[in-house]
Amino acid sequence: MSSDTSTNPEQDAVLRASIDRSLRHPVMFFLTSGAAWLAVSIILGIVSSAKVHSPGFLDSCSWLTYGRTQAAHLNALVYGWGFQAAFGVIVWLMSRLSRQECRASGLILTAGHIWNLGVSIGILGILGGFSTGMPWMEFPVFAWPVILISYFAIVIWSFIQFKVRPEGHVYISQWYLMAALIWFPWVFITANVLLHVIPGNPVMAAGINAWYKSSLIFLFFTPIALGTAFYLVPKVSGRPIYSYSLAKLGFWSLAVIMPWAGMQKLTGAPIPYFLPYLGATATILFFIPAITAAVNLLKTAISSGDLVNNSPTLRFTMAGIVGLMVMAGAAVFLNIPGQTLELSQFSMSGYGFEILSLYGFFSFVMFGSIYFIVPRITRREWLSRRLIKMHFFISIYGIVLIALVAIFGGIQQGIGQEEFGKSYITIAERTFPYAWAVTISWIFILISNVFFFMHLTVMWLRLGRRSNHPTLLNTEHGHSPHGEEGDIDNCGPGSASASAH
Repeated sequence: MSSDTSTNPEQDAVLRASIDRSLRHPVMFFLTSGAAWLAVSIILGIVSSAKVHSPGFLDSCSWLTYGRTQAAHLNALVYGWGFQAAFGVIVWLMSRLSRQECRASGLILTAGHIWNLGVSIGILGILGGFSTGMPWMEFPVFAWPVILISYFAIVIWSFIQFKVRPEGHVYISQWYLMAALIWFPWVFITANVLLHVIPGNPVMAAGINAWYKSSLIFLFFTPIALGTAFYLVPKVSGRPIYSYSLAKLGFWSLAVIMPWAGMQKLTGAPIPYFLPYLGATATILFFIPAITAAVNLLKTAISSGDLVNNSPTLRFTMAGIVGLMVMAGAAVFLNIPGQTLELSQFSMSGYGFEILSLYGFFSFVMFGSIYFIVPRITRREWLSRRLIKMHFFISIYGIVLIALVAIFGGIQQGIGQEEFGKSYITIAERTFPYAWAVTISWIFILISNVFFFMHLTVMWLRLGRRSNHPTLLNTEHGHSPHGEEGDIDNCGPGSASASAH
């Protein structure tokens, strides 16, 4: 690309339109199928949560026992929704930031179908009783090579686009995205080879599994969400990022600290004594990259307060950043060595933290990106701001309730487990009110995502409204935000898209 393409508004608009056109089918496929898997995950979450307080619920079906539905619920959330939402955003963002059309959309689309086939086989395998029993790795053993091969087939084109980008531009968003794309195969291959190909001691297998879960949260979903947020916030607000130095500190602290997390789940196990406390310390130190990035993004957006209220993209993204701050606080609270770590170790607190990470932080940023990306690749605007508002507020209500109830209910569950003189039934009954609250919360989230899925499907069918104005939340036909209208990818030095030399 010539240097004057990015300075000539007409040529730049033509380039952006051609990039969006080349990505329409794979991106919409990933986003829509991901939204469908999200609905499946939520339904399974409702069933598994209901079985905690009502064990007889659907007890006639052996495929829907608690152990199977809970595992299927989390795996559908991670691999069905989380990864596919990430793929759709990565493919679009890397093409836009590298300023290159996608010339392999058919291959990416084919690989996406294979990924969905692998996830479908994995979920059916779990429900059919063929789970490996390893959290977040419950798919039958034969499924992981399919997942890995389709992953490489999807993301290899983003690496190629990054390689052939115009010289001199490596955006901070690309730092996070490229790091996540490299970290995932390292984590995935290491865990699966050590657990399935050359298995060792079962205790260390549990440690590897715990490290794998932690690494997916901190080394894949977190950098994907942060890279996306560092693109969206300055673009929509039209403001340069608050501090480029803080952005670098947040990235490198995440890269250095978080590979050590995970082993705290094995506190008290017969493994080297320092490993659980090293994992707990690393998880507590997640506070550094999380708060650094959150402050940087909030400082950038706070100068456009009205825009945060009006823009669906900014509203969801900022909610996700607040979720990141809460997630950082929960990481400190749940991993303080001593009684707190012990009480939360075998309780529903871990589930609360996982849902807070995957939904309260990652998913909200993904929703914000979807509300930004989809109108550009479909050339249509969202039909209803009322549906967007309902999606936002019901999701906020549901996720706040789930996170609070699961984390603090888990602490109460841990206190009960410490009372050795009481029966297990008494301990289990202590969690019933919290399980009821979790079930009701998932029902609210399901309702919100039905609205979201319907809205997204209408957009994929290109039935959205034709308009030059974006769908804003508090005005019918107000003036469009700078970034929503201008849509210039390279925001200039000092922004989140500023080049790192």
